[in-house]
Amino acid sequence: MSDLTAPDADAPPPPARLAYGRHTWKEVAHLLADLPCALAGFVYAVVTIALGVGLAVTVIGLPLLALGLAGARGMARSERARARGLLGVRVEEPSRLPRRHGFFPWLWAQLKDPVAWRSQLYGFVRLPWGIVTFTVTVVSLFVLWPVLPFIARGLTNVDRAMVRGLLSPSDELERRIAELESDRGVVVDTAAADLRRIERDLHDGAQARLVALAMGLGLAKEKLLDDPDAAAAMVDEAHGEVKLALQELRDLARGIHPAVLTDRGLDAALSAVSARCTVPVKVGVDLPARPAEAIEGIAYFTVSELLQNVSKHSRARSASVEVWRAEDRLMLQVRDDGVGGARLDGGGTGMAGLAERLGAVDGVFVVDSPEGGPTVVTAELPWRDRAPATGGR
Repeated sequence: MSDLTAPDADAPPPPARLAYGRHTWKEVAHLLADLPCALAGFVYAVVTIALGVGLAVTVIGLPLLALGLAGARGMARSERARARGLLGVRVEEPSRLPRRHGFFPWLWAQLKDPVAWRSQLYGFVRLPWGIVTFTVTVVSLFVLWPVLPFIARGLTNVDRAMVRGLLSPSDELERRIAELESDRGVVVDTAAADLRRIERDLHDGAQARLVALAMGLGLAKEKLLDDPDAAAAMVDEAHGEVKLALQELRDLARGIHPAVLTDRGLDAALSAVSARCTVPVKVGVDLPARPAEAIEGIAYFTVSELLQNVSKHSRARSASVEVWRAEDRLMLQVRDDGVGGARLDGGGTGMAGLAERLGAVDGVFVVDSPEGGPTVVTAELPWRDRAPATGGR
């Protein structure tokens, strides 16, 4: 995700003058540093690509290439900082690659990262230009001293164009499309897992009870004339099985989409799920209207799972749930005063799964849980207006 606040726009340097000013000295310093920086970038690009491609037929080739591309992002970041400090070029930092779980998804994301490949291209083309700028600047310092400000301005304007052209997030749209394609796969996998869970719950729960109920009623039918008392007992037992099966079906339906959420919205639904938490939970919902059903459902199940984590892992004495709207985002925050230590990458709390689900709909999931607590989980979802209800005759 991009930084929440974009950098300021480029501040155009003042016109070059015969007198040496602060901006001229900064430009000269940048030009003199071009050669060592370009040499380092060129060597890094050649070595990482040559090793990665040359060893691609082995098991270590592609991982080496992926690591080299990841490092190229870091070198590009330092070049943007150098241009920002000395040339006043303020280029927005590219978005981070989406978090990947598993080696092969991470490898593929690194290998197709356009930002990293453009950073490597920048390392290639910078070396000849760095030699030119260093040589011209050194000669100008001793031979063309009076017009050095104009020479430095012309050379650094090329530097500015290269930074903007190769190190700016100009292809963010293409990367965002690739990210959304990956997120679509997460949504499909999540939906498939939910369907398997529903199938398993039906098979092991309500279906098994209904099979037993059918067998019990069949036996009761056979004994109805010969042993009415035994048949009555079997019918009574079957009646209990029917109640249990109905309860299991209600619980399963609540897990798919609770009726209270459909009928009364997030405030009532979150109050109901908070009442089942093992610690006291304070709920505050401040929404001007109800969001779209899909967003409302994701918000509900996110809070529900977080409160389950509070019950199972936090050892908290109290918790709170806050939901509000901030411009075009639906914000939710779950806080507890427990022992802390919750992490996105482990612990069996399902945090990574929640982060993936929210990321698939362009959401954000942040966990702040130092050892000793408190734990604060903040989630953002895109606000989408609820479709108007349609009625029929």
